[in-house]
Amino acid sequence: SSGINAEYGGDKDGEKKEVGAPNYERSGKLTEERNTYKGVVIKYTEPAEARIPKTKWRLYPFKGDEALQTMYIHRNSGYLIGRERKVVDIPADHPSCSSQHAVIQFRLVDHTRVDGSQTKKVKPYMMDLESTNGSFLNNVKIEPRRYYELKERDIIKFGFSSREYVLLHERSEGVRDGES
Repeated sequence: SSGINAEYGGDKDGEKKEVGAPNYERSGKLTEERNTYKGVVIKYTEPAEARIPKTKWRLYPFKGDEALQTMYIHRNSGYLIGRERKVVDIPADHPSCSSQHAVIQFRLVDHTRVDGSQTKKVKPYMMDLESTNGSFLNNVKIEPRRYYELKERDIIKFGFSSREYVLLHERSEGVRDGES
């Protein structure tokens, strides 16, 4: 007889067997339905502090020495980066980039002014979405699923792509204001 012990972690002789501990990690199945866009499950959900920035941030992409078209990233609170063109805001077509590779997220966070007083400010952040080949901030690989504050003149790279993205805004030195 198989006996009740065999079903619940013991064997026929009554000895206890090692049974895998329950896994209470989030599977994502509950939010999958509401986090689907154009038939694709989105790996990222914007946080409550997501805000559209007042500062007109831009990404200046370069492939080697060649400047590519400027990307204006101030109209939304977040920008999904990756190869899955149906859902991403900024395509990263290099084979080493994941379908949903990273996100640039504008967040309303606490800020200390020069005089020491406290305020809140919308600042840009980057998060790697557990991509296969990583995301890089100023040539340093960042940890996945963690926000990193982005600063003016930071350089962002994805996977093994040679493209570099320089983060600037309309008040950055040497920036021409071509669009608002």
